[in-house]
Amino acid sequence: MTINIVALLIMLFGACVFGESMFTSIQMLWVNLIMDSFAALALATEPPNTADLLGRQPISKLEQIINPIMWRNIFGHSIY
Repeated sequence: MTINIVALLIMLFGACVFGESMFTSIQMLWVNLIMDSFAALALATEPPNTADLLGRQPISKLEQIINPIMWRNIFGHSIY
């Protein structure tokens, strides 16, 4: 999410300041594909920290995936 927010901000900044897009749509798709692939690979190859993690009950489908603290961290890292 952080990479997507930063890419969006760069696109908006370029459009406002220079009057044209910094990236083409195909370039944005490549950035998204590459960055999301690395994140998915990192999550897929990380082993669980403890054995309790695998025995835990599933989370309700009504519960938020990204909580307010996560949103704060995502936007904080994007601005940084």
